[in-house]
Amino acid sequence: MGMMIKVLIPLFGPIPGGTELAIILLLIVLLFGASKIPKLAKSTGGAIGEFKKGRKKMELELEEMRNETTQEIDPVPKQEQE
Repeated sequence: MGMMIKVLIPLFGPIPGGTELAIILLLIVLLFGASKIPKLAKSTGGAIGEFKKGRKKMELELEEMRNETTQEIDPVPKQEQE
């Protein structure tokens, strides 16, 4: 049997190269204007920061729920069981 070759296909197609990337950046500047791009980047960064804070808070709450569930199953600490 022949050797199988795995080809990785990007999810949304090929990644744009130099010329394509320059055209995309030019279109962004034309659509939003040069003065609005820093504001857009700042708001995007703020949104990412808020998302990370929310995710961390949710992880802590889930961990607390796991600990409470474990305590309900085994309410007697291990030191008192001996």
